[in-house]
Amino acid sequence: MNSLYHSPAPVTASVTNATALSARCFIYCHRRRLKHAVQDHILPSFVARPLSPVMSGVVRVRAQMETEVSSSLSCGGQKRALISLSNKRDLAFLGRGLQGLGYAMVSTGGTSSALEEAGISVTKVEEITHFPEMLDGCATTLQPKIHGGILACRDHSDHMDSLSRHGIGTFDILVVNLYNFEDGIENINSDGHTLICDAVKNHTNALVVVDHDDYPAVLDFLKGKQDDQNFRDKLALKAFRHVASYESAILEWRWKQTENGYKFPPSLMMPLSLKSSLRCGENSHQKAALYIDKSISLANAGGIANAIQHHGKEMSYNNYLDAEAAWNCVSEFKNPTCVIVKHTNPCGVASRQDILEAYRLAVKADPVSAYGSIVAFNTTMNEDLAKELREYMSPIDTTKPMFYEIVVAPGYTEKGLEILKGKSKDLRILEVKKSEKGVVSFRRISGGWLVQESDDLTPDDIKFSVMSERVPEETELHDAEFAWLCVKHVKSNAIVIAKNNCMLGMGNGQPNRRESLRIAFRKAGEAAKGAALASDAFFPFALNDAVEEACKNGIGVIAQPGGSKRDGETVDCCNKYGVSLLFTGVRHFSH
Repeated sequence: MNSLYHSPAPVTASVTNATALSARCFIYCHRRRLKHAVQDHILPSFVARPLSPVMSGVVRVRAQMETEVSSSLSCGGQKRALISLSNKRDLAFLGRGLQGLGYAMVSTGGTSSALEEAGISVTKVEEITHFPEMLDGCATTLQPKIHGGILACRDHSDHMDSLSRHGIGTFDILVVNLYNFEDGIENINSDGHTLICDAVKNHTNALVVVDHDDYPAVLDFLKGKQDDQNFRDKLALKAFRHVASYESAILEWRWKQTENGYKFPPSLMMPLSLKSSLRCGENSHQKAALYIDKSISLANAGGIANAIQHHGKEMSYNNYLDAEAAWNCVSEFKNPTCVIVKHTNPCGVASRQDILEAYRLAVKADPVSAYGSIVAFNTTMNEDLAKELREYMSPIDTTKPMFYEIVVAPGYTEKGLEILKGKSKDLRILEVKKSEKGVVSFRRISGGWLVQESDDLTPDDIKFSVMSERVPEETELHDAEFAWLCVKHVKSNAIVIAKNNCMLGMGNGQPNRRESLRIAFRKAGEAAKGAALASDAFFPFALNDAVEEACKNGIGVIAQPGGSKRDGETVDCCNKYGVSLLFTGVRHFSH
């Protein structure tokens, strides 16, 4: 007795396109019906009579398809890897390694072409799914023959029976990375995202790889005779982080499209990636680490977290805070500038066309505090500047060279870097790209986070309004702008005295403004006469208080935000002593 499953009648003619189409329709649309027919003993009588030419074609196509299916399962027990990559770095290395270990590779469009160009045998996904790539590649692997082979648990007999019944082979390795999401719905990689999630879910059976840096370790793992679940867990966690970071980028982009309040959406996801453990936390008994923010708004944004360390000891928590403070301050200035920071406060700032002179003036502003500090420049470190840093002696002890924890600059010449490394084996040398403006800042409090816009205003963004009878001269106005830019980076309550593009003295962190003012004058000394004074916030009192004290000490111009109920007293006091008074309308608290 003939049947569709046993001894089909021979077919000598080739199957036409119409016959092939009919065959596929018959097989896929009536498979379930045929199954029930066999179970109900209907099929034998149905197929007892001779087959028509079309039905003979069905038989032949079915036989061909069954052959294709059987060859696409596990290739006689051969293990398979599914590879679909946006970043194809080291793909040839991985492909040759897998091929050498006996793996059959299945791949998508561009990845398949790259493997073939490298001389590596590969099967295209379409050959497995029998369905072409469509929708610009958005629907390439979203198919049961792919996802079933990833999700099936090898120790579940019903899973394996289902695969066998539907002609689906297993995948033992999934290698996928998602293309960078930058802008637009069309850049959302739903195919790769789904593959990774499936493999993570079944990582005990399907090893998931999303980072090209892991390729050597993966090949070493596959060469081993014993399975290591910890290694599989590690890769699965990395894969989930990869997906979470990608979803965070999409969420961030979507909120940018909203009309209001992108900076403060109703929920936040921060894609943080561990860069390194630190030497210690704020204190030696505290452990610490550095994480990189992978938000799309910070792509190529520079900053201290992404600095290149060319030399020196391992960075600590405090090192990063101080380097951040120094870099943020020095980046504000247009002219060649040196900034010296101690405990996140600039204790010396100077701008000159001659950067060597700027460095010397910055040190002299507070040579005691400058010892053991962080030095930052907004110009490339050349040979001359490196020699000056290496050989410059302390102004208060000419037998002792200046000691620094960190040097920060946007770049180094080859010779300059070589010379600077010779100063000390411990000196940390950082190369940093300028940070972008408009980035929100986060600060941890108990049970939550405070989020705010960054304080990006510069003298070019505001108006210095003359409030006094005496109008400042052009040089005095310039001194006031310089002092105002410096005081922005000093911890409140903050006072800065400056003249001729050089900080002369600063007072910081005092509970009352008058005490900060006295510290600044003590550091500036006689040089304060005729100089500019900037305050980060308004003076609550004038007569017999900070403003009058500043006037009596010979200050030439005062810059402050204004906004006090007693602003009138401040104006009167400055007029009494012939001091120019400028209101900026902008406060610069820094806590």
